[in-house]
Amino acid sequence: MIKLSIITINLNNKQGLKKTMESVFSQSLNVFEYIVIDGNSNDGSNEEILKHESKITHWLSEPDSGIYNAMNKGIKLAKGEYLLFLNSGDYLESPSTIENVLNQLHTDDIVYGNMIIDRDGKYFQGISPSHLEFEEMIRGTLWHPVSFIKKELFDKYGLYREKYKIISDYEFFLRTIFVEKVKTRHINIFVSVFNTQGLGSSPNHIKLHEQERYEVQTKLFHPEIVASAIRFSNMKRSKPEVIYNFLKKKPLLLSMARMLYSLVKRFF
Repeated sequence: MIKLSIITINLNNKQGLKKTMESVFSQSLNVFEYIVIDGNSNDGSNEEILKHESKITHWLSEPDSGIYNAMNKGIKLAKGEYLLFLNSGDYLESPSTIENVLNQLHTDDIVYGNMIIDRDGKYFQGISPSHLEFEEMIRGTLWHPVSFIKKELFDKYGLYREKYKIISDYEFFLRTIFVEKVKTRHINIFVSVFNTQGLGSSPNHIKLHEQERYEVQTKLFHPEIVASAIRFSNMKRSKPEVIYNFLKKKPLLLSMARMLYSLVKRFF
């Protein structure tokens, strides 16, 4: 069985697609399959794909209904044990990335690494948490381009929910990790460079992003559980606050707060 399938979706982003494909083709260990799903682009993307057709395991170009419809097409074609979604414009951090990661893919359901964030040419290191806490996932997310997901999770729990336009990957992570309790593990490897010019990062879609996130959260968990998690996360993040400093010095009290939260969550 193939260990890894890398899936790239693209729509009218020829230059971004070129950068993504170059990072995949330059890998020191080429033992994965590569799938490219194009949404019937008209900017020359197809010609770029054809130039490298011999290095691509599967590709297609046809209209789709959105990014998650395109990703689901890739999932259905994939034969790998693990899947990595590397959309056009994003690219692997170094030529040795896949070689380093493959040594870390064993039995965990989701293995995730670190990410470099490209904000208009300024680069920032994004270090993923060593353990995924519910409170932090309610406020934050698990980065898609650094997450290696067992394909069998999609077979067991379903494909990406195409009704969501921006956060279906977030919905999948929240549901599988905190409802289905799949096994996750962090690896301290920078996997990819993420381009913030994509749909999910666009300031034009902030309202839709927030609406979809809240709908997902309150569909999976009681609204009070979500509100409690947000308050707890805010408290942790607000280090200058007196209450945070107080709890920081009172680990027993903090532990009791966590236990109370767990009990409330169980009954709701």
